[in-house]
Parts: sequence; structure tokens; C-alpha cells
Amino acid sequence: MNTSTHQNYIQRCSFLQFNRNTINNYFLFFRQAIYYHQLLECQRFGGTVEIDESYFGASRQRGFHGKLKRGRGTQKQPVFGIIQRFDENNKKLVFTQIVDDCKKDTLIPIIQGKVELTATINADSWKSYDALVSVGYDKLFRVNHGKNEFALKGEDGATITVNGMESFWSFSKRRLNKFNGYKANFDFHLKECEWRWNHSPPEKTQSKKDLEKYVFDLETDLLHIIKIYIKYLKSISN
Repeated sequence: MNTSTHQNYIQRCSFLQFNRNTINNYFLFFRQAIYYHQLLECQRFGGTVEIDESYFGASRQRGFHGKLKRGRGTQKQPVFGIIQRFDENNKKLVFTQIVDDCKKDTLIPIIQGKVELTATINADSWKSYDALVSVGYDKLFRVNHGKNEFALKGEDGATITVNGMESFWSFSKRRLNKFNGYKANFDFHLKECEWRWNHSPPEKTQSKKDLEKYVFDLETDLLHIIKIYIKYLKSISN
């Protein structure tokens, strides 16, 4: 952990009067419950979505003195992501999946399982996305980061970009960088980031009452998730 995170962690242990191992076990249980809940999410994305892939791992490796390669071709863990820009509640929703590689045979089935055929898809120029049109996604718009294209205007005036997904990757990596050695539970941490993003507070919290309602709804949702997970654990233990 970095210094700030370590200090907050010590304060939390002191306030709750639990030792570190107990606190760690609670956090692991919460992450496992969130992970199980996110796996059950079956909502398909429509409207306008962005798709992108990213790579997670240490920026340095022990015993390696050269410059580590970034992006595709790296030895880091690839993750694929889809973000629906806005749902009926005007919220951006994200879905992530750890993958073995970013080839079309890996990514296309994930997209087909999560994205409606009628959706408008924004993507970068990665070649795996070329196959989307052939499987029925005829509203595919691209930006080429290699040509410094990050946000383009479409014929209908809509913005073509994957900046939403890039924002999520940045959010996740900043959060995960607070931990040392999260690789063992990377799937739990990733789904926690996904859940946190999907339950982020409204961009414009108008009053203290609105914020209190948001916190109450968040706690209620987390309690519901934990109850479902406990029920699941009991079912598999019988």
C-alpha cells in the first residue's frame, strides 16, 4: 500500500478495534460477494456503447532493467471492457471481463453476449473489431489513436470516442495502484472497481439530503449483495 492508504488502513483497524487479518478477511469477503453479484448481472447494453481493451500489471518487474512494453504484446493481464454511455437513469454502466488475449475469436462472442445488435458501437482501430460488421453490428464507428484521433464528430453530430472506457481504465488503475500484490485476487478487485463505477454518486449532488440518500441506497444495495452471497454459500455447502 502507498503511505496514504496504509495510514487510512491503520486508522480503520484502530477505530473498529480489529486486527489486520480480521479486517483483510472482511474486505476479501465483501469483494467476493460483489464479484458474485457482478457475474449475475445479465443486463444487455444498447444505445451507444464503447468497447476497449486494457492491460493490467506492474510497471516494473524484479530483475528486469529494460523498459517494459506497454499495450498489446505485453506480458500484462489483458482485460476487455464495454461501457454503455447512459441508461434510463442517465448513468454510465461498465462491464469488464478478464481475457486470455484480445483476438477476435475471444472478443466478438463477449460483445455478442452483452451488446444489442441495434446498438451504436464506438471502438478504436484494433483489428479484432473489424469482424463486428460481419456479425450484424452495422453501426460501428472508429477512432484511430495512432493518428491522434481521440474524439470525432459523426454525421449525426454524435461524438465518436472511447474516452468513457479510458476513464474507467484510469479509475481502476489508480485504485489498484494503492495495493501491493493484488494480482492473486485481481478478479475480485476488478469487479469491485466495476461495481464502484456503476454505483458512483450523481455528477451533480444538489444537497446534503441527496448525498445522504445516495449513501443509504449504496449501503442497502451492498447489504442485499452480501445476503445473496451468503445464501449462495449455504446452498453449495449443503
